[in-house]
Amino acid sequence: MLSYRHAFHAGNHADVLKHVIEIQLLHYLAQKDKPFWYIDTHAGAGGYMLDAGYATQNAEFESGIARLWQRDDLPPALVNYVSLVKKLNPDGKLVLYPGSPLIAQELLRIQDKLRLYELHPSDHEILQQNFHVNGNHVLIQKADGFSALKSLLPPPPRRALILIDPPYEEKQDYQLVVTGLQEGLKRFANGVYAVWYPQLQRSEARQLPENLKQLEVKSWLNVTLSVTAPSEDGFGMHGSGMFILNPPWTLHGDLKQIMPYLVKVLGLNNSSHFTLELGGQ
Repeated sequence: MLSYRHAFHAGNHADVLKHVIEIQLLHYLAQKDKPFWYIDTHAGAGGYMLDAGYATQNAEFESGIARLWQRDDLPPALVNYVSLVKKLNPDGKLVLYPGSPLIAQELLRIQDKLRLYELHPSDHEILQQNFHVNGNHVLIQKADGFSALKSLLPPPPRRALILIDPPYEEKQDYQLVVTGLQEGLKRFANGVYAVWYPQLQRSEARQLPENLKQLEVKSWLNVTLSVTAPSEDGFGMHGSGMFILNPPWTLHGDLKQIMPYLVKVLGLNNSSHFTLELGGQ
């Protein structure tokens, strides 16, 4: 089933959490001169117009990036994030929201490479248009990202950030995340893997982070941002999480500063909160 379109949700609270962390991970990997790869298993369209099309239907960005847009009290990591989005909106008006691939393109160096996978035909076409290139530095393929990992890992430079952000349209997506990571770690144990997941009432969503904690990895970090309480009828996303395998040692300290601020600014009511956990073998 390929009905999911991320444009409906572009720039919402979940994107803020995901992309702030993505930027922190990319900055960390870029501290060394040695090249690295950015691999996006579910790249989407790459970028999203907020003043037209799907994004205007629910305008979820208004409770996400828009709440940070004009603030002058941002913690440093959020300054990096908002500054990058503003760079892509040079007239100062929030019109374009970058997806994870465009954020990576802004931060990667000439020696680094992007490998982008998107199965949805419409989003794949837009993704190619957004990058205007399909060559050595950026490779875009209409393919299932879970399957692609088997042929990509380990990457030649032995350094990579792998972002796994499926639509979770079907129950099997949750198991595919776990299986994909199990296989990925066998091929590339030292890679940095970042998994986004929704906070939903369905059992598969609640169980996913617990299953990820059982993976054989030296260290992991799990962070969640809940902007409201779960609904009484059990429907709808009340927050999201990021589960990072082999996180930079600096990330936990950064998030301890960022998360209380995000709860204050993006939270919808007194039920808003965050969690932050570290663990590993």
